[in-house]
Amino acid sequence: MRVLIVKTSSMGDVLHTLPALTDAMQAFPDIKFDWVVEEGFSQIPSWHPAVDRVIPVAIRRWRKNWFGSETRQQRCDFKRVLQSRTYDIIIDAQGLVKSSALVTRMAKGEKHGMDSKSAREPFACWFYDKKHYIDKKQHAVERTRELFAKSLGYEKPATQGDYAIASRFLSNLPEEAEKYLVFLHATTRADKHWPEENWRELIGLLADTSLKIKLPWGADHEYHRALRLAEGFEHVEVLPKLSLEKVAAILAGAQAVVSVDTGLSHLTAALDRPNITLYGPTDPGLIGGYGQNQTTCRPERGNAMADISAAQVKKLLDRERLSREFLF
Repeated sequence: MRVLIVKTSSMGDVLHTLPALTDAMQAFPDIKFDWVVEEGFSQIPSWHPAVDRVIPVAIRRWRKNWFGSETRQQRCDFKRVLQSRTYDIIIDAQGLVKSSALVTRMAKGEKHGMDSKSAREPFACWFYDKKHYIDKKQHAVERTRELFAKSLGYEKPATQGDYAIASRFLSNLPEEAEKYLVFLHATTRADKHWPEENWRELIGLLADTSLKIKLPWGADHEYHRALRLAEGFEHVEVLPKLSLEKVAAILAGAQAVVSVDTGLSHLTAALDRPNITLYGPTDPGLIGGYGQNQTTCRPERGNAMADISAAQVKKLLDRERLSREFLF
């Protein structure tokens, strides 16, 4: 059986789709998936053993110059690749008009997606041959698992979903690896940031441990923030700019991770690494970290990130150390 997945973005949403592939692979050992995904996240699907082909799409970039000659050519090339195969089933797991109208409707095969009561944009379901009701009062991972089960015709497992990518990275860790923490300090929304003075206070509280702290970054402003956080601390390393796969390898080797609400936090969860995620204005209930060893940290009162103290996070790290015998 060959299935096309349409799940283009964001990083967290793409990662949240992986456990559904694992369910399907267990139900149908010979199943193979092709996956349409935004070019910036195209490494992620390739990590799953059931994915045969990744088809990058650049809707975000194309929108900047939709009718430009280069963009038109790239759209034609994408359509040609997409239509080079006829699929047994196409699953639009995005539930947005942009995915349905621009991608799903062009693909060849029976089209499945959420019905008008379930999809993020109800109009998207007009492009499907089969529409499925999926209860919205579930975590995003469970919703996607249910969509795949109903589309492909098997019973959704009652067990926790398995991303099936951790072993890829854990098996490549060096035997004599250094012990370190990773602090994921970068996110898109200003109100989801933890203040720099709080990060630096936490870094100071960990100065007398045996652990180093690694700070990854993506954009220039994140690099400069990392430099400010590391200033004056010998146990902190600002990493070079890394590919997503190399960031995943760093996360896989960490003793624990402290993160704000960001895509890399979901990658940490997918790698089964102990992760303390700081939440303020966003609700982790239906879209928070899903997986083993995930801890939510919120302000004791209100929803301001500044109200999460460094001592509060250090206490959770100490508890993680005691429960998992990490060498702090």
